[in-house]
Amino acid sequence: MTAFASRIFWIAALYGFVGIIPQFFLEDRTGRDFPPAITHPEFFYGFLGVALAWQVAFVLIARDPIRYRPMMIPSAMEKIAFGIAGVMLYATGRAGWMPLAAGAVDLVFSSLFLIAYGKTPKKAG
Repeated sequence: MTAFASRIFWIAALYGFVGIIPQFFLEDRTGRDFPPAITHPEFFYGFLGVALAWQVAFVLIARDPIRYRPMMIPSAMEKIAFGIAGVMLYATGRAGWMPLAAGAVDLVFSSLFLIAYGKTPKKAG
């Protein structure tokens, strides 16, 4: 039962690390590729920092799903928050396909996190 949760959270963490860490070095390019330029870098780096912290939480959950089972709920909420934002921003013409795609992936992960929560026992044994 915990193997499913462990795999899902490892995959989520690896996906997040690969997608987030390079962005710390791409502020200027992000502004060029997705205008307008970033005018408040504190929000850009703040978002990346919080997102990176969640990847560390996913690693902790992956290593011991039973112990960290309660953290699966806020993990799903984190994914739902960006997932809905990405979809809604695209639907209203305020963002392009990339936030839509990232949001869709996050909505899939949120569903998998909730499934993992349901499959993970409350206590060992």
